[in-house]
Amino acid sequence: MRIKEIRCVKLRLPAKVKPEQSRPAWHETAEVANPVSRYPRYKRHRSSWLPDVWGPVWVQVVAEDGTYGLGQTSFGRPVEAIIEDHLGPRLIGENCLAVERCWDLMCRLSKPYGTVGLASSAISGIDLALWDLKGKLMRKPVVELLGGPARDSIPAYSTGNDVDWQIELGFNAVKLACPYGPQDGLRGLEENERLVSEARKTVGDNREVMLDCYMAFDEDYTVRLAERLRKYRLKWIEEYLEPEQLEAHCRVRARLPWQTLATGEHMYTQHPFAFLASHGAVDILQPDIHWVGGLTACRKIAEIAEGAGLQVILHGGGLTQFGLHFTAATANSPWAEYWGPPPGVAQADVATAWGPALLEQGTLYPTDGNGFGLQIEPDQIEAAA
Repeated sequence: MRIKEIRCVKLRLPAKVKPEQSRPAWHETAEVANPVSRYPRYKRHRSSWLPDVWGPVWVQVVAEDGTYGLGQTSFGRPVEAIIEDHLGPRLIGENCLAVERCWDLMCRLSKPYGTVGLASSAISGIDLALWDLKGKLMRKPVVELLGGPARDSIPAYSTGNDVDWQIELGFNAVKLACPYGPQDGLRGLEENERLVSEARKTVGDNREVMLDCYMAFDEDYTVRLAERLRKYRLKWIEEYLEPEQLEAHCRVRARLPWQTLATGEHMYTQHPFAFLASHGAVDILQPDIHWVGGLTACRKIAEIAEGAGLQVILHGGGLTQFGLHFTAATANSPWAEYWGPPPGVAQADVATAWGPALLEQGTLYPTDGNGFGLQIEPDQIEAAA
């Protein structure tokens, strides 16, 4: 079976009534440290500097018999242009089941303008659609195409600073968003410690606490903060440096031999992960399946990690069926990241058949169905503008 068409599409999904919150969610008001925090006009919130018109991108790959697969990525018009002007047309006529061949071809096609970043995101969308299509053609869920489930359920941790509500929802691990970075001096160190201290008191000694730093730190600040927080027994510290600073990751590892370190959300293709693994720079690799190069890239990263005795925990891996299928099938991927609903909102009010699964006692599992099990009907799909 050959590929007949690849196009970007929009989904007309049923609107959900926004449930009433018991209080504002943490992210509506909280400051979060970020790589642009050194510039005061953009320091307060990511929404002040992130592109506000680059929304999600859905990709449809259609086979000769009309069967289609759907994939999802990000970053709007630039990624759509790469898919529809370049990568998509070059894959027409390729074997629908030859996902590895198509992935390799896309990586090579993108070399003149760079495979990482926007191109990697475009590759991700097509790759995920190809895996969905392959599952439908073979009448199997993707988790079975990957060798079958490695576990019966996936433990989930929740990201966000509404710690009391996350515990009430049943999570046994929470990840905090760090509010302050190097530009905030000693006061920022004190406030970061206060956040972690309060979280530890709330969750107690029998639950895990992690810290997400979103590319906001330098080497020295990472070490100073980690040493200050050592008594709170953080499970890991995450994405503390800019992703391109690979050698600096090695130096942080040498200075913090006792602290579990994690990164990878904003790294693209398997190559930086291979560097980190071979240099023993981190303990947990965290690719985003929608940006890094899709499921095919994540499989390669998981193999790299397994050979080095490391774990792979996807960024946002519990938020879509794409991430859940990978995690369910991957033995060295023990957790899924989840963003719990706002305070007072039941988890059932945010779960969807095409997104996160229903959380049950702090665990997740993919929904049923061939491919990624996306319960999206043909009449809900329309051409992108």
